[in-house]
Amino acid sequence: MGKFKSGFGAIIGRTNVGKSTLINSLVGEKIAITTYKNQTTRTAIKAIINRDNSQIIFIDTPGIHKPKTKLGETMLETAWNAISSVDITLFVVEATSNTIGKGDRIILDKLKELKPKTILIINKMDLVEKEKLLQIIEMYSKEYDFKEIIPISAMNSENTNTILEQIEKYLPEGPKYYEDDEYTDQTVRQLAEEIIREKALKLLDEEVPHGIYVETEKMTMRKTSKQEDIYDIEATIYCLRDSHKGIIIGKNGTMLKRIGTYARQDIEKMLDTKVNLKLWVKVKEGWQDKDSIVKKFEM
Repeated sequence: MGKFKSGFGAIIGRTNVGKSTLINSLVGEKIAITTYKNQTTRTAIKAIINRDNSQIIFIDTPGIHKPKTKLGETMLETAWNAISSVDITLFVVEATSNTIGKGDRIILDKLKELKPKTILIINKMDLVEKEKLLQIIEMYSKEYDFKEIIPISAMNSENTNTILEQIEKYLPEGPKYYEDDEYTDQTVRQLAEEIIREKALKLLDEEVPHGIYVETEKMTMRKTSKQEDIYDIEATIYCLRDSHKGIIIGKNGTMLKRIGTYARQDIEKMLDTKVNLKLWVKVKEGWQDKDSIVKKFEM
């Protein structure tokens, strides 16, 4: 048996290429939230993968986009900082693109500047013919000296084990940074906030733009009358304007109730215990440019 290896990996890519789905698939736990909206992942979530001979700590970076607010700038800086400080970078692109788009080009230019060890992950391989896939591999091979190029389907976990084996090759020898039963360094409060925000984004669809964030106000555990553990969680969904508040609450509170139900079910699965979840909605105009709030999303 070889010596134990450990190290850090960053997953980078433009928004919506499947980075969060990939990280969840690699770890086997629901860590990064997955929705179809830009800028879903705001913080650099660390996910921890324990293997027989290695420990891989992943940083799931915010999607690359053109920043329009202070929050946007912070997120972009977080992404670049991540690839500057890790042992291996995974660059995720889509098999369904015929050309290298603007977002992927920005990342390629940054890779050429920073020169990190990078594995190219071509997601959604199940959606294209083999010949098309080979063309994409050739197109990207000419752009950068990738250590490996791995086509995958993150949705059905195809080839995800190959990724872990390849990453292991490029990790240095090192200690086990986290215990075996740890799979993220996010606090339970943060994970609860992310789950609530995910449900809100999915259910609200295009009606409410990206201007929401969630804060857990209270999180306490108590015993029920039957002496079972139950978490009391109170959280506030902040939005940018009154019209959004009305949409989030919905007619007679129906939308907020749906968000709460779906979020509670996921949080109960995560904590393996009953949860009593109460949600509130408040307006906080211009929060995306407020330093005190944006700081929460810095690495």
